[in-house]
Amino acid sequence: MQTALVIALSLHVLSSVFWAGSSFALARTGGAGGEQLVFPQLGAATIAVLTGAYLGHLAHAGGFGTAEQVLAVGAVCALVAAAVQAATGPRALLKLRRGTSEPADARSRIAMAQRVAAALLAITAVCMGAARYI
Repeated sequence: MQTALVIALSLHVLSSVFWAGSSFALARTGGAGGEQLVFPQLGAATIAVLTGAYLGHLAHAGGFGTAEQVLAVGAVCALVAAAVQAATGPRALLKLRRGTSEPADARSRIAMAQRVAAALLAITAVCMGAARYI
């Protein structure tokens, strides 16, 4: 049990740091280079969400107190961030590869999705940090 917890926590932290960090960087740079990070971000988001659900099951099963409610708000923000990125990034990349979109337009869409996701992931990080002390 302890080994599973450590592995899940390590995977959760590593994937979350990459996901949020790349979202913050792309939001700041206007989506420059976002074409290369669309699918790695979605992969990291998937791992972060799955390991987060597993950690919630291991560490918070049986109760829905204040800490769990704060974590739930963070989880919902993370899910919305993933949905925004999944709905925008691959579509913009596909249009770019087909030549039906200008690179500046695709980059603009990616940048907007990254800004929204970065804000939501910042809320998620605050919720994860605060939940322990509430």
